Parts: sequence; structure tokens; C-alpha cells
Amino acid sequence: MSIERIESTDRMSRIVKHNGTVYLCGQTAGEAQWDIAEQTQRCLDKVDDLLAKAGSSRNQILSVTVYIRDMKDFAAMNTVWDAWVADVEKPARACVEARMARPEILVELSVTAAY
Repeated sequence: MSIERIESTDRMSRIVKHNGTVYLCGQTAGEAQWDIAEQTQRCLDKVDDLLAKAGSSRNQILSVTVYIRDMKDFAAMNTVWDAWVADVEKPARACVEARMARPEILVELSVTAAY
């Protein structure tokens, strides 16, 4: 059984590959000047980049958990999300309101995909 860890630090790996599955670390884009739409887009851009490094793509995403700081931003986040998944197979998805590690973080994505 092989496990490949990509872009590892003392705390975590940005990508873990095992048995045909890719696990990405939580993706955030917390900049105080960015609204939920901009943060969501930046997170999704990061997901695209990491999936490509792992030999995968957004069409191979199995599941996404969206953590959102305030559900008042749910519709705006979904507008960006819906455009991002418009032309691909839709993954399973959950969205929960959560306290974030820093106050400027409005959204975080946890992604699992096939490769």
C-alpha cells in the first residue's frame, strides 16, 4: 500500500494520494478585503491547481465539504460554485456553518477526488 504526500510541511501535506483517491488539505483564501464570492473563487482556483498536480481534475471530484463562516453568504458562495461546476459531473457536497481559524476567512473547502 503506497501513500504519496505532496507539498508536505511539519504540520500537513497539501495533497495526499492513496489507492486512486486524492485528498486535499482545506483550501482558504482569507484576505480581509475579499468578499465571499472572491474568496470562493480563489479557493476553487487553488483546488484546480492542486488537483492538476495530483493528476486529477474537477470532473473527478468525489466529495466537497464547504465550511462557511456565516450562512448569510450561502447564496453568493453558491453563485460562484454553480459556475465552477457547470460543465462537469457534480460531486457530493455538504455545506456547514463553522467558526474559522481567522476572522477574515469566510469559506474553506475540503476536497476528495479520484485520480
